[in-house]
Amino acid sequence: MARSFAHRLEGLPAPATIEMARRARELRAEGRPVISLALGEPDFPTPPAVVEAAHAAALAGQTKYPPVDGTPALKAAIARKFARENGLDYAPDEIMVSNGGKQVIFNAFMATLNPGDEVVVPTPYWVSYPLIARMFGAVPVFVPCREEDGFRLDAEAVAAALTPKSRWLVLNFPNNPTGAVLAAEDLQAIAAVLRQYPDVWILSDEIYEHLVFDGVRSASLAALAPDLKDRIITLNGVSKAYAMTGWRVGFAGGPKDLIAAMRGVQGNTTSGVCTIAQAAAAAALDGPADLVREMAATYGQRRQKVVDALRRIPGLTCAMPEGAFYAYPGVAGCLGRTSAGGARLETDNDFALAFLDEEYVATVPGSAFGHSPYLRLSCATGEADLMEACQRLERFVGNLR
Repeated sequence: MARSFAHRLEGLPAPATIEMARRARELRAEGRPVISLALGEPDFPTPPAVVEAAHAAALAGQTKYPPVDGTPALKAAIARKFARENGLDYAPDEIMVSNGGKQVIFNAFMATLNPGDEVVVPTPYWVSYPLIARMFGAVPVFVPCREEDGFRLDAEAVAAALTPKSRWLVLNFPNNPTGAVLAAEDLQAIAAVLRQYPDVWILSDEIYEHLVFDGVRSASLAALAPDLKDRIITLNGVSKAYAMTGWRVGFAGGPKDLIAAMRGVQGNTTSGVCTIAQAAAAAALDGPADLVREMAATYGQRRQKVVDALRRIPGLTCAMPEGAFYAYPGVAGCLGRTSAGGARLETDNDFALAFLDEEYVATVPGSAFGHSPYLRLSCATGEADLMEACQRLERFVGNLR
């Protein structure tokens, strides 16, 4: 029997980050000495107090169906977090809890996008923004951010990309994959542009807000431009800052009508998030910030060592990330050459695949983030593995011919 599937899935790839991690696992299963720098997953354990809160919730019988948009306890903790850390006031009906940050995006896009609508996405971008937009028939419009500018988004470039068809502007700063951070004046300039487009929603993905370095500060657009708050979704979660990727808790603050529409989407897809995970997330948000600062300091130290090592390799360039836990080296100087294993390197994808096959280090090519030729290396792994990966990269590049 011939099988047919929805047209929306045609040409929809699996995220490259997941694919590279899968290839790394296969090689490791074969006994290869693989170092995977493909996934943005903290190598720290979830804080013990957070795990204890989950245990206590389970013992207390918090195991029933949760409200679709989040338990009252977690929504209250989120409201306190937004007020304390971002200067934002959100009422309970302006807050939503989802199965990770990705579902926040899915809910928001499904609730608002129609075929032919445009979603403006700066590049390099996290892989899921354009993929989710395409699922609903929308058209991603890309705005390049340049290495020589520290991958910061330029307001004039945003203005050039917006059209009457624009429905969303996506902002992800601190940025995955580059670690770029927008200063308050950068965000104010972008806000001035957005005031000319009152029908455009704004997704401000701030999930890396606590992972900033060298005295840099991360700001929330909704706080800097309160007149735009009624069309901004401020997205966050506990996965990165609190090392809670597997707990799958993301959340957002936004206008009441949009949050209600998103709740309708989630109510007919996944329903609410695991009650025990929500109890853990509330404990994380209300807990002491010391562990978060310690983890961020460690990421900052790793970042410095990795970037220094990458800059010593002939043919590579690397901007210093101001936030997140990635390095994003350029490999243009290595293309057009052949690896020791005989692979011709015409693209950053060729480079990443050959590097994995020959030196057993998994990275993600910049093409996956809409910006070539680069690699993304996650610094959310142990320093010994990071330094070994840099040595293997130096050997790989040194053997190109």
